Amino acid sequence: MTSHSAAHYFLEGLVDLGVDYIFANLGTDHVSLIEELARWDSVGRPHPKVILCPHEVVAVHMAAGYALANGRGQAVFVHVDAGTANACMAIQNLFRYRLPVMLFAGRAPFSIHGELTGSRDTYVHFIQDSFDPGSIVRPYVKWEYSLPSGVVVKEALSRAAAFMQSDPKGPVYMLLPRETLAEEHDESAMPPYPAARYGEVRAGGIEPARAAAIARELMSADNPVALTAYLGRNHQAVAVLDRLARTCGIRIVESGSIDLNTSQDSPCFAGFDPGPVIADADLGLLLDVDVPFLPQMLKQAKHKRWIQIDVDALKADIAMWGFATDVRIQGDCATILQQVLNIVEAEADDAYRARVAARIESWAPARDAAAKRRTAAAEQPADKPITPAYLFSRLDAQLKPTDIVVNEAIRNSPVLQQQLHRTEPGSYVGLAGGGLGFSGGTALGLKLAQPDRRIVQIIGDGAYHFSAPDSVYAVAQAEQLPIFTVVIDNGGWQAVKSSVQRVYPNGIAQASDAFQSRLASGRQGERRGFCEIGAAFGAYGERVSDPAELDAAIRRGLAAVDDGQAAVLHVDVTPL
Repeated sequence: MTSHSAAHYFLEGLVDLGVDYIFANLGTDHVSLIEELARWDSVGRPHPKVILCPHEVVAVHMAAGYALANGRGQAVFVHVDAGTANACMAIQNLFRYRLPVMLFAGRAPFSIHGELTGSRDTYVHFIQDSFDPGSIVRPYVKWEYSLPSGVVVKEALSRAAAFMQSDPKGPVYMLLPRETLAEEHDESAMPPYPAARYGEVRAGGIEPARAAAIARELMSADNPVALTAYLGRNHQAVAVLDRLARTCGIRIVESGSIDLNTSQDSPCFAGFDPGPVIADADLGLLLDVDVPFLPQMLKQAKHKRWIQIDVDALKADIAMWGFATDVRIQGDCATILQQVLNIVEAEADDAYRARVAARIESWAPARDAAAKRRTAAAEQPADKPITPAYLFSRLDAQLKPTDIVVNEAIRNSPVLQQQLHRTEPGSYVGLAGGGLGFSGGTALGLKLAQPDRRIVQIIGDGAYHFSAPDSVYAVAQAEQLPIFTVVIDNGGWQAVKSSVQRVYPNGIAQASDAFQSRLASGRQGERRGFCEIGAAFGAYGERVSDPAELDAAIRRGLAAVDDGQAAVLHVDVTPL
């Protein structure tokens, strides 16, 4: 008889599930897994590659970037309750982004006197024995479990994978007690659990009658509009939406977008502000979008007719949502929109096609005007600090369509979206959750999954602090993952200042310029040297504050990345 530790069967389970990577920040609870990995390496047995991340926020976000590129969740190992707490913010982001990941946390040993292999043998095992570590992430996971025995480890892993990969996708969490991982079990006593038979549930299409009803509404509308944020997660859906929009004359608004949902070259692309298009619309589509508009800022929207098609239509995990719809459908947008498109194309006659063509042509002046406003906004004032719009326009001039832009510019995100011209599916990633600091780890994960594509992380100075940049560049150095980081330094948190100004426009904070949002350092108020953090881990670093030097600085940073070296460009912009 051959016996192995539960850690051995755990690794076998990950292999059976097709997991490629373990993003890890390890602790005393992982001893059996570390021993088993060494055993497998000693005999040349392949296993998911372990990537050590000095901070959990980078580990989880790397898993996010990898899943975003190929749709498959990976494993993240963190240390007991402390690692779970560090990972929690990133897990919240993945939950809102609907990205799969398996978060595994060890649990402090429960045996005290050496009764079992793995019993408590150090001081920290007592103080890390918390009552309910799962409560740290419970609001942000689809499923959680504490592994009771190594006998069920493969079934538990299959169950976890089914939850994380089922639509809408998302994180799962499992606690792994140290003694449980160290248990020995006879191989013949382990029940078989083929992962393929415990697979995910996928969203699909709708019955023909409802598809036909939507097609009829679109064909009878005079001014339909579509608002979408993450439809582009499925690249096939981008092409389907564009064809439907051109066939039916639908203006598409990227509303709070976290993916590229339509090419900005499309004649149906109507920008990022839903206000102007909703005002004239007689029918609206809400397509994979969480916050299509701000209700108190766009009160006329409630009087419009809305059709919602969403992989997560109910938004069950947002306590109060507040967007009334006349038709609500949960399903896969690519499939459903293709069903509708097939009906429209079959029923459209020459008169309908001519009417749609005239409608699309009528939008050209508005698109031309928007282009002129964009060009004017990017003009750099003489003898002034670099403006964000100028920075983004100059960066846009040097990027390729296939480059992936990871946008964490926060208050400057709308400016970035206006100035950075994106046309290719998958070439844009925004922030879906509420936790800042996502873009560094996500950029690394995207690069890991797509080594031939250039990844450009754009981040504000406030968010940069949250991203654990030392961990980001340590991993970039260790794993040879060159990413290009552009830090927009305005000396603080513009979001904090703007929020106070919106609520108290004539308040004392406004009058005294006291917003508690500046981050200037040093006794003379000089700004930080963000590029030096990257340089400490082998990245190319440069700081620029003169507009005349910006183009050359961008070229040098991109050249370093193309040569295999991570790069950080620290750009001083108009101060807060």
